[in-house]
Amino acid sequence: MLAFVLHSHLPWLAHHGAWPVGEEWLYQSWAASYLPVAEMLGRLADEGRTDQLTLGVTPVLAAQLDDPYCLAAMHHWLGNWQLRAHEAALSGRPGTAPLGAREHRAAAHALELFESRWRHGGSPVLRGLADAGTVELLGGPLAHPFQPLLHPRLREFALREGLAYGRSRFGSEPGGLWAPECAYKPGMEADYQAAGVTHFMVDGPTLGGDTALARPVGDSSVLAFGRDLAVSYRVWSPRSGYPGHAAYRDFYAIDHATGLKSSRVTGRTVPDHGKAPYDPERAANAVEKHVADFVETVRARLRSESARIGRDALVVAAFDTELYGHWWYEGPAWLEQVLRALPEAGIEVGTLRLAAERGYVGAPRDIAASSWGSGKDWRVWEGPQVREFTELNEDITASVLRVLDKRAEVVFGRDPVADQVLTEALLTLQSDWPFMVSKDTAAGYARDRAYKHAHALREIADAAERGDEHRARELSAAWRRADAPFPDLDARRLPGPNTPLAGGRIA
Repeated sequence: MLAFVLHSHLPWLAHHGAWPVGEEWLYQSWAASYLPVAEMLGRLADEGRTDQLTLGVTPVLAAQLDDPYCLAAMHHWLGNWQLRAHEAALSGRPGTAPLGAREHRAAAHALELFESRWRHGGSPVLRGLADAGTVELLGGPLAHPFQPLLHPRLREFALREGLAYGRSRFGSEPGGLWAPECAYKPGMEADYQAAGVTHFMVDGPTLGGDTALARPVGDSSVLAFGRDLAVSYRVWSPRSGYPGHAAYRDFYAIDHATGLKSSRVTGRTVPDHGKAPYDPERAANAVEKHVADFVETVRARLRSESARIGRDALVVAAFDTELYGHWWYEGPAWLEQVLRALPEAGIEVGTLRLAAERGYVGAPRDIAASSWGSGKDWRVWEGPQVREFTELNEDITASVLRVLDKRAEVVFGRDPVADQVLTEALLTLQSDWPFMVSKDTAAGYARDRAYKHAHALREIADAAERGDEHRARELSAAWRRADAPFPDLDARRLPGPNTPLAGGRIA
C-alpha cells in the first residue's frame, strides 16, 4: 500500500502585513494549492473513490480558511489576479498576450470555484471530502507550537483544544495527528493516547529508516507512521526532485510588468532574464513522464521493503500541501494522475487509518526525540541561531501562566483579558518563527511577528497586574481585532497549576 500524507499549514497571517510576506502568502497558497487540490479530490469523490490520501489541516490554517475577513480578502485577491491577467492579455507585447490569456482563464476558473464552493469557508469543502471517505483528516494542536519545548500545561491545552477545534469544524474529532514539525520527545505518546489520538506522523529517521510498517510507541497503543524518504525525496528533493525539471513553471521568475510567472525552469543555473517562456504542452509531457517514474519508484520500493520484512510493506509519502500548486505549479495535475495510475499498476492507495486497519503494523518501539527539521533533531527551534526565541518563549510562558493563575482566583466567568493573553502567547510560541529565522526565509518578518505578539501579551498583562481592569479590557479588545484565530478559546480550560496531568489529560 502507498499512503500519501499532505500537511497543510500556514501561520496566522490575517492583519499582519501583505507583501512580500503576510496575507499574500495565504492568498497565493489558497489560489495555487488549496483550491486545485480540493477540486481534484472532489473529482475523485464524485467517482466514488475512497481513502485516496490523508490530509492534515492545522487549526490555525483552518481558522483562516473560514475567517470572514480572509474570505473577503481572498475574493478581492482573485479578482485582482484576473484584472492583472486581463491587462497582460491586452498588452500587445510578444509573449505577454498568450501568458495573460492563459492566466485570465485560470483566474476566472478560480473565481468561479471560490464563489460556488468556498463562499462559506473551507470547512464545508473539507468536511465534504471527509464525509465522502475520500480523505482522512488529521488534526493538530492550536497555533502550531513546537510541542517538545512547550510547557506541559500549555501543551496539554493546545493539543486538547486543537482536536476539539477539528471536531467543531469537520464534524468528528480526528484520530490522527500531524504534530507540528513532526516533533516528538519520549512520553508524548501518553499525551496522545489520553487525548484520543490513535496515530501520528514522524520522519523516517525517527524510526531508524524502517518505515515499512507503523509502530506502536512504547507501552502505548498509539501508532507512529514514518515518512519514507527514498520515495518522498524522489518528488521533493532540492537536487533531483521533479519540480526542478526544466519544463516546469519557475516559481521565482516573475514578469514584473504584470506580476505573473511567465518562465519555465529552463536550467538550475540559468538567470531569470535567460529563462525560456513557459510551455504548457512541454510541462504536461514532463508530468506524464514523472507519473510513470513515480509509479515505478513506488513499485520497486514496495518490492524491496516487502522482501526485507517478509510481508507486504507500506510506503508513506508525505509532503507539505503547499508543494502542490504553490511551489510546484504542475503538482496538482501530477498528484491526480498518480492517484489514478497507482491502482492501475496494482498498487493499493490508502489512508493512514486504512493502513492500520489492514494490519500494516509492526512490533512496538521506543523512539527518540526528533523532528523533520535539519539534522532530524531540534536544532532549528532551539539552536544557537534562535537563542533569542528560546529566551523569549521562556519569558512569555512564565508571564501567561502567572497572569492566568492570578486572574483565575478573582475573575469568575468568561474572562476576555485572560483569553487574549493566552491567544497572544500561543501566537508567540508558533514554531514558524524560529524556523523562518533558522532557514533565513523572511527572518525579519518572523522576528517582528514573535515580538509583536509578545508585546501585545505584555501590554495587556501589565495593565491587568496593575489593577487597571478597564485598560486591560480595552487593550484586549483592540488586539483581538487583529489576533482572533480562535474566537471560542476559553482560558478557563487551561489546566491549573496544581492539576496533575496524566498523559496530557486532567487526572
